[in-house]
Amino acid sequence: MLIAVLVFVMAACFFGEMSYVKPPAADVLKGMFVPQLKGQGATGDAIALLGALIMPHNLFLHSALVLSRKIPNSVRGINDACRYFLIESGFALFVAFLINVSVISVSGTVCSAKKLSNENMNRCSDLNLNSASFLLKNVLGKSSSTVYAIALLASGQSSTITGTYAGQFIMQGFLDLKMRKWTRNLMTRCIAITPSLIVSIISGSQGAGRLIIIASMILSFELPFALIPLLKFSSSATKMGHHKNSIYVIILSWILGLGIIGINIYYLSTSFVGWLIHNNLPKVGNVFIGLVVFPLMAIYIFSVIYLMFRKDTVVTFIEPTKFNPNAQTRMENGHGDVDGPFELENVLYREDLADIPLPE
Repeated sequence: MLIAVLVFVMAACFFGEMSYVKPPAADVLKGMFVPQLKGQGATGDAIALLGALIMPHNLFLHSALVLSRKIPNSVRGINDACRYFLIESGFALFVAFLINVSVISVSGTVCSAKKLSNENMNRCSDLNLNSASFLLKNVLGKSSSTVYAIALLASGQSSTITGTYAGQFIMQGFLDLKMRKWTRNLMTRCIAITPSLIVSIISGSQGAGRLIIIASMILSFELPFALIPLLKFSSSATKMGHHKNSIYVIILSWILGLGIIGINIYYLSTSFVGWLIHNNLPKVGNVFIGLVVFPLMAIYIFSVIYLMFRKDTVVTFIEPTKFNPNAQTRMENGHGDVDGPFELENVLYREDLADIPLPE
């Protein structure tokens, strides 16, 4: 609740700033649906933004959070749980989307204003986390930097906590680790924060800002290895049974997934080739680097292709109860199977997931 309040403080500030600077609505809508990449490093920033928004570990966490609901082991019970969680997580992601739209709209409107002071012009030419607080001065005045710092702290904590929860869930599932909650939280949070803390101490705020871009780009490159198995498993009758994706969801999700994969491969190839052409290293150095990097890129591409076309015929779907209307009705009313005792028969439930906040 505390993090939610802090994040909504940031949202309220930027929404207030939007009402003050009044970005042109036509340009905002055009920017949503007709993307353009202008300026040096724009493609890399777009890749980083993609990884930061989707975040492969949150794909696992969204799936895991369904297990935090106590539901009857019936077809309708599972469908209801999936539908309600779709609404729940969709609302959270929509709020995050609105915050991102407001931040980008305010930045573009303020920095493209005609009467811009030299100081603000210099900030806009190299806009980063250190200099972005001036965007809120119109609404908050001198306190803009303080509120912006609080909002950044809330955003960072929210992102770190969801990443930590995802790691806890995955590792506990693989290794069956049983630890006290406070010990597990302390250990996983330290592992998550320590690398960033070391970089911040050594390189300062500029190094930390650059680390965010690099880490987000790495998240984007990792997306296919979380996205492809998710799309294949959720579309498979042997994995999901009657709950598999519809043909429309399968087509739409694969189009979006292939688009993300294509963007990553395009950026990897073009940026590295461009760097080889324009760097100042001797030819021998370029040849050596090419011999090392190009095979790694080929391995990445072939790994993605392998994941896409790999066939998995193992049946893991367990029929809850054969299509017996009486059994289905009894389970939805909180009773057991027809021939069993009158007890609530729930889907696998994880108490340690019940208090996890929604990911951004």
